[in-house]
Amino acid sequence: MTAGLHGAATDLTYERAGFGAPVRRGARPAIVVVDLTRGFTEDGYACGADLSEVVAATATLIDAARPVGAPVVFTAIAYTPAEASGDQVAWLRKAPGLRSLVEGSPAVAVDPRLPKRHGEDLLVVKKGASAFFGTSLAATLTGLGCDTVLVCGATTSGCVRASAVDAVQSGFSVLVPRACVGDRATGPAEAALFDIQAKYGDVVELDDALGYLASLPVQVTTSDGEFA
Repeated sequence: MTAGLHGAATDLTYERAGFGAPVRRGARPAIVVVDLTRGFTEDGYACGADLSEVVAATATLIDAARPVGAPVVFTAIAYTPAEASGDQVAWLRKAPGLRSLVEGSPAVAVDPRLPKRHGEDLLVVKKGASAFFGTSLAATLTGLGCDTVLVCGATTSGCVRASAVDAVQSGFSVLVPRACVGDRATGPAEAALFDIQAKYGDVVELDDALGYLASLPVQVTTSDGEFA
């Protein structure tokens, strides 16, 4: 369990309640990169912060996923100009800073430091916090035969936590590599990681996640680009 947030007494209470059991790691993981777009990873944007270390760690994880054929899915929050300027999206009334995330703008582009493969990696455009809510992500991962999701991205207390909750509710085991998630503030991030570890998935070190991927069989690519 993520230690140090509420102290030993809280840890004991959670353990007594039966929380924090380790998840089952499957044979077919996917990497879901939540909202590591420029509007979140660069501090020049209203909703952004300098997440250079998170981007670098996530790039390392993605590179490790390639040899074992683990699908990589990126998400981006993007609104039409009408949605961004109008009053129909309730979340934008609560968080008006998100109105800058307009379709086609630099703010919604996947951070160029990430090794996204155009024409191969999927991009899911979403309107809410969870990568699963209102999208076809669960069906897509099921169709790909995935049983485990490694959730990366931003922000830890917002879209990452929401995606982890919906991933386990969709039937997937969840791993959250700590180095691969980031937030604007430490307190909310640590609270979210504590909650994820207790109830929804395993918060792991990057080396642990890399070791898990390395334990899977290397996939051989056929002449038509498929894995065999």
